[in-house]
Amino acid sequence: MQRRFFLKNSLKTVGLGAAGLVTATFVSTASAQETITWDMVTSWPTNFPALGTGANDFAERIETLSNGRMRVRVHGAGELVPAMEVFDAVAAGTAEMGHSAAYYWRGKVAASQFFTAVPFGMNTTETNAWLYYGGGQELWDEIYAKHNLKPFPVGNTGAQMAGWFKEEINSLEDMQGLKLRLPGLAGEAMNGIGVTTVNMAGGEIFTSMQTGVLDAADWVGPYNDMAFGLHQVADYYYTSPWNEPTAVLEGTVNLDAWNALPDDLKAVVTEAARASNLAMISEFAYRNAQALDTLVEEHGVQLRTFPDDVVEALYESSQQVIQNQVENDPDSAKVYESYQAFQNLVRPFHDVGEFDYLQTRENLRD
Repeated sequence: MQRRFFLKNSLKTVGLGAAGLVTATFVSTASAQETITWDMVTSWPTNFPALGTGANDFAERIETLSNGRMRVRVHGAGELVPAMEVFDAVAAGTAEMGHSAAYYWRGKVAASQFFTAVPFGMNTTETNAWLYYGGGQELWDEIYAKHNLKPFPVGNTGAQMAGWFKEEINSLEDMQGLKLRLPGLAGEAMNGIGVTTVNMAGGEIFTSMQTGVLDAADWVGPYNDMAFGLHQVADYYYTSPWNEPTAVLEGTVNLDAWNALPDDLKAVVTEAARASNLAMISEFAYRNAQALDTLVEEHGVQLRTFPDDVVEALYESSQQVIQNQVENDPDSAKVYESYQAFQNLVRPFHDVGEFDYLQTRENLRD
């Protein structure tokens, strides 16, 4: 692949790395008069609502904040690399940036899952606080540096739905043998209660549900789920957000490219990521509310919550999955120790603040 890097000095070396991906060594920074043009590969269809457009927003903010000194060309899933190869492509330098979700890479970096979502874990506000103020970002940097990557939180879906099911779930027995699309730690927890889970790109879910490859699927929430037409292939929409009480979207930068940037452009990328993170959270809060109303009122979608025995089994399985991981992976143990300590710190305040308020509001509405 022939690509131009508008840097003060030329690209030093180019070769083939693991998996045959083009690798690059970046050796210098740009002057104020030059333009740096980067490519961003994503795990989302081009311009897909909130996720794909969130990557676009990130790129646009970088160009605006840099006054045109940096430009980022965004590529949807499959345009330069497949959806599930973003991590490898950015690590190798095939593209300078990526936008995806960290838990997709659990087979490569087990600890990555903690930077997307933890079953029964922290919500969006708590997770952002951990990343920005509680040492989470530093741990993420440390772990990803081993893979030649610099990560950022660049968006968040908020609490996700538990997924679409073709058949109603009335007991734990009804879960046995189901084929479910669900990534990350939650997917492993589902395996522990008798469900067979798979990880696949979002664009494959509809056809897999339609053809019977899947019996159920988690994607995101009402806005994105409706965009994929999942209400056309399943009648029951489970709201119990045990699996992803938050879901961080990650931006990654090839570490060599990152180190080649001058400090002011590093600051531009950092602040663009922070702004895009907040923007996506706010958009999902608005769009999901609209889409849920449309799904229920216009499409007749039936909302359900998991029975108590299912939730209890999932909780126990989640704890076992996390315990097994921290016992077998030092990075996971280090990250989860920090994650759990921060959750224990902030939970008492959220219990007497946000949680009590929401309960009060609900009681007054009744």
